[in-house]
Amino acid sequence: MTPSLWTRLSNPGHFMRWSGRLGPWLAALSLATLAVGLYQTFLVVPPDYQQGETVRIMYIHVPAAWLGVFFYGAMSLSAIGSLVWRHPLADVSQRAAAPIGAAFTLICLVTGSLWGKPMWGTYWVWDARLTSMLVLFLIYCGLIALWRTIEDPNRAARAVSILTLVGAVNLPIIKFSVNWWSTLHQPASILRMGGSTIDPSMLYPLLVMIGAATLGGTTLHLFTMRTEIMRRRVRTLTIREAERLDSGARRVTPAPSPVALPQGL
Repeated sequence: MTPSLWTRLSNPGHFMRWSGRLGPWLAALSLATLAVGLYQTFLVVPPDYQQGETVRIMYIHVPAAWLGVFFYGAMSLSAIGSLVWRHPLADVSQRAAAPIGAAFTLICLVTGSLWGKPMWGTYWVWDARLTSMLVLFLIYCGLIALWRTIEDPNRAARAVSILTLVGAVNLPIIKFSVNWWSTLHQPASILRMGGSTIDPSMLYPLLVMIGAATLGGTTLHLFTMRTEIMRRRVRTLTIREAERLDSGARRVTPAPSPVALPQGL
């Protein structure tokens, strides 16, 4: 019988084969898209009539914010796959996505602070959107630390998956915080009812940068998954070799000879 798509996708060997072929093409496409986006950002996009040249921070900040949320959503789906279906690659995908998502969330927080200083007069305010993004970064750090704390991979995968799903409650808070509370952060300006409020001369380069960041993040995720699979293979081989050497040592070690008791005892 021909294996189902689900079975083939759950095979790490099959994943290593097709990801090895796809990875270089995906990396080249992401670099080309990034080059176009950066050219438009710094040489084509006009200064904003209020923000001036500082508006260019938006072309790094917004894609980073999107990927920070995107990768946590991917981790949540992987957590469901790990807990419900025991998919062999679900835990690999989740562990590979965590540092990437944490890095983009940190970039979002740093660029947001740099953007906030000239706009709001301060680097940081306990704004609902900013605070919820900071909570997301702390959750990422907690998940990474939990993986390193628990030695048993199966126990670690289960604990991290449960905590990931609990932390997913923060995603709608990030999305709707600007609508639920009175905040300094601007409301949604790209995906909103009635269309975007950004002028096309600025919107299209921003979409290109978001696409480039998404392609780049996906490429990093793909290669990190490959690295994680190889790391686990090395760990398995190391454990098997240690067990083989230990069992061989037990076979060749002679049993201790009985101690002769003194006469008369």
